Amino acid sequence: MSSTGSTTEAPRRAFLEGGHALAEAAIQAGCRFYCGYPMTPSTEVLEYMARRMPEVGGVCINVESEIEGINMVWGATGAGVRSMIASTTNGMSLMQESLSEMVLGQVPAVVVNMGRGQGDYNQCTRGGGHGSQRLIVLAPANAQEAVETAYRAFHLAEKWRHPVLIYGDFLLSHTSEAVTFAPPDDATGPLPAKDWVTDGATGRSPRLLTSLGMRVVEAPEDGLAIGPGQTRTDVTAPMHMAVARHREIAAQEIRFETAWLEDAELVVTAFGVLGRFARYAAQLAREEGMRIGFVRPYTLVPFPYDVYRRVGERGIPIAVFENNAGQMIQDVQLGVLGRAPVHFIGEISMDRSGFGVGPKIDALHILARLREVWAARSAA
Repeated sequence: MSSTGSTTEAPRRAFLEGGHALAEAAIQAGCRFYCGYPMTPSTEVLEYMARRMPEVGGVCINVESEIEGINMVWGATGAGVRSMIASTTNGMSLMQESLSEMVLGQVPAVVVNMGRGQGDYNQCTRGGGHGSQRLIVLAPANAQEAVETAYRAFHLAEKWRHPVLIYGDFLLSHTSEAVTFAPPDDATGPLPAKDWVTDGATGRSPRLLTSLGMRVVEAPEDGLAIGPGQTRTDVTAPMHMAVARHREIAAQEIRFETAWLEDAELVVTAFGVLGRFARYAAQLAREEGMRIGFVRPYTLVPFPYDVYRRVGERGIPIAVFENNAGQMIQDVQLGVLGRAPVHFIGEISMDRSGFGVGPKIDALHILARLREVWAARSAA
């Protein structure tokens, strides 16, 4: 199946752009409601969904705004439909209020941010917007991993009743690769019953996916008197539940890629597609005799702090490459906690249209920066 061909048959293997591959995987994972506002590089997901969704009996809507779209996803998910929305950088900013409330309301939807570069890291990992909660954030490095991430995102969303964000970029969306469609093993297990669905069935008490604290309390811990037979709602319950859920997720769902750590004297780290560039640069450096290891976090939330802690405990310096002014480096520093030096070797590298495909997104550029850090480390 090509990226422009039309067929109602779900492909098992195809040559697709990353954005199209992710969209097809979402469909095969059971997504039947999609909406989005056209904004490159997320437009490609919308275009693919507009063609494919009717073929599988699903719905695709080109919304008038991202605020409208994220709330449509909330509603469709509440009705029990696997739902997804994709946007880009600026559009993600408009969704932040709803994303915050969706965490508190336990709305298991999937959100895709095809960012223009990597400048949305803080937005993706420190939000959505307000309150003591975060989304689950996954950062695939290539089209095949984007396919696997789509299956995994819906599984994690329903496993934890928690919104999941897939964080990609222009390179992921527009790079064409051969992909195979099959769910990874960790996205095939049993899931809890959807007893939270608001579907209008008779004989059921009303259910609302809300962040407004609809848990009924008969004996509140704050000691406020309640008369015989009286109850009241606890508006803090969703907040406490979200914090507890975050801790459980962090204990079970952390994923990352490493290479050459056993003999490393310097480690390079990067996330998303740039992890591919950084790994190749580390390989080239090792061919020059520099013992450089590699770490790529796949889950940005929960973040794999322990792998950086273990590197830091060995006193190994870490070089952080990002296409921004330095955002993930803060999480790396939290993991290292001063045990070893952390060097920022990235920078904002965009083309004139503002997409993250500038001249510094190159393995040879990363290699040159690694040589600088290696030389400074050797001279120290």
